[in-house]
Amino acid sequence: MPRVQEHPEHPEGGRKYGAFQTEIYKDGILKQNLPTVTTDPNKLEEQARKFLDIRSFNYVAGGAGEKATMDANRLAFRQWKMIPRMLRPTTHRDLRVELFGQTFESPLLVAPIGVQTIFHRDKETGVAEIAREIGVPYILSTASSSSIEEVAEANGDGARWYQLYWPQDNEITKSLLRRAKTNGFRVLVVTLDTWALAWRPADLDNAYIPFASGIGDQTGFSDPVFRAKFAKKYDNKTPEDDVFLASREWEADVFSGAAHTWEDLELIKAEWDGPIVLKGIQHVEDAKKAVEAGMHGIVVSNHGGRQLDGAIGSLEVLPEIVDAVGDKLTVLFDSGVRTGVDVIKALCLGAKGVLIGRCADFHYGQTTGES
Repeated sequence: MPRVQEHPEHPEGGRKYGAFQTEIYKDGILKQNLPTVTTDPNKLEEQARKFLDIRSFNYVAGGAGEKATMDANRLAFRQWKMIPRMLRPTTHRDLRVELFGQTFESPLLVAPIGVQTIFHRDKETGVAEIAREIGVPYILSTASSSSIEEVAEANGDGARWYQLYWPQDNEITKSLLRRAKTNGFRVLVVTLDTWALAWRPADLDNAYIPFASGIGDQTGFSDPVFRAKFAKKYDNKTPEDDVFLASREWEADVFSGAAHTWEDLELIKAEWDGPIVLKGIQHVEDAKKAVEAGMHGIVVSNHGGRQLDGAIGSLEVLPEIVDAVGDKLTVLFDSGVRTGVDVIKALCLGAKGVLIGRCADFHYGQTTGES
């Protein structure tokens, strides 16, 4: 990672991201060290396929149905074009952004991605540690293979947000939020589009769902309220005594098939005293409802095409949503992002920050614990 350097327009210093290119050439020419992970975004997925178990690869690469929404996400980016300007004062580039009262070196955030242990042995704790080192906010998924407490310890003094897959059991919801607050998670991201898992052929064809074997259930298995309720219902058993049964119990609460309502947000507001962001907004009217509900931000997202097949590309609706509510709350973006130019396009269309998900997993899955 290039060291932070100071310059007049950016007195607090900033990372010299362009130095990555220089380092790649230098290492290749002088040391014959070539990049472990391809720099070509169009080759990244196929390279990851060679490193990952087929079920792990399908889990991250797959989408809902025929992947029409995934295609729509990429098409939306292709339809917007860059028009460069010349002889502008761009020598010193300042990428800093302020989100919910904190300033970050760039507008990038690590999206909430679950079951990281199927990609790398360091699981979520490894990504949280890296996020701290490079100064990027880390968003922990409820579907984590590390506990809330473990991730907080790994992230140290880094910026961390907590993503909630909203349980039906209010007592469990309250417990998760208490744990997140106690462990320094500052922003709450409530995912709205995954109250039931989608029809995902890549997983179905292998009859693979990691949660069934306890992978990605650590948030629940480590929760004192869930453990107490499980013990009471099943003759003092612990999740470790019967992982399959505990997994089914946890999934039935988190991915119940029953959606929450706008009115239910009052519980979240009562239990969380920091910024609340709703993830999964695709319609202008829903964005307006988020404002009416007193939310602090939204993520314009279709879950990377993993939930609803045939949905609109997220970037396509971003400008309309920003026009409607961008001056009333913080608009963030994800879905279909593959390159730095994609990030620039989302920012130009009004997003204040961009979440990086699937492509980060492709990178993570190709590294070793020592890399």
